[in-house]
Amino acid sequence: MERDEIKRIVEALLFVSDRPLAPDTLRDVLKDAEIADIKASMDDLNKEYAATGRSFIIKEIAGGYQMMTDPIYSKWITELYKRPPDKLRGPALETLAIIAYKQPITRNQIEAIRGVNVDGVINTLEDRVLIKIKGRAEGPGRPILYGTTNEFLIHFGLKSLDELPNLKEFQEADLDFIKEMEKTQVIDKGTGKLEEDKPAAADAGPVQESSGEDIPSDTASEQGVGAIADKEKENGPEEIPGTN
Repeated sequence: MERDEIKRIVEALLFVSDRPLAPDTLRDVLKDAEIADIKASMDDLNKEYAATGRSFIIKEIAGGYQMMTDPIYSKWITELYKRPPDKLRGPALETLAIIAYKQPITRNQIEAIRGVNVDGVINTLEDRVLIKIKGRAEGPGRPILYGTTNEFLIHFGLKSLDELPNLKEFQEADLDFIKEMEKTQVIDKGTGKLEEDKPAAADAGPVQESSGEDIPSDTASEQGVGAIADKEKENGPEEIPGTN
């Protein structure tokens, strides 16, 4: 099979697929093509797209390849499909970030970091297939260990966990939300004005929180999500695969 023919077939397959296609899958479909030739054809296609200023590229995600639109066109694509906003917000994003960087990790370890009960959040993340059980830890009770899934990589457009930003790269300013959380808004009965600089009462231990959905996007907790939230802010809404 000629390389130019491989290139056109690969382009067609990626164009109609709504999920990343593994090189082995593409080879099974093409039958006569080698994986090296398939990857070379995708490199050729990306060079053509860049040279002609196309609005999409072929990107390696979660062990496969997918045709993705450029994030700068996301607002028009969202307008076309009228997609509701992603409801994965503050508490869920914070918990997901902890799991992504610390995995495998137990529920108790997550709660020790966050200082709140995470039962509802864990259920939400499992329902969305962003995390899964990775085994059990050694020790009393053999607690369940959690880690991220392939769906997590696809959702955030990552080739692998190695593409997560290094935690050392974050500036102190990225953690300003912690300082805000240490303040409370108290009304002075004498003046009727808010006093915003009084420290919050000491934490009495983990408290129950919501599942992390339907939390307003301007909450302090979401501002400090870290790696995952920053990535979504940089890339815009989740990219939408090319459609015919």
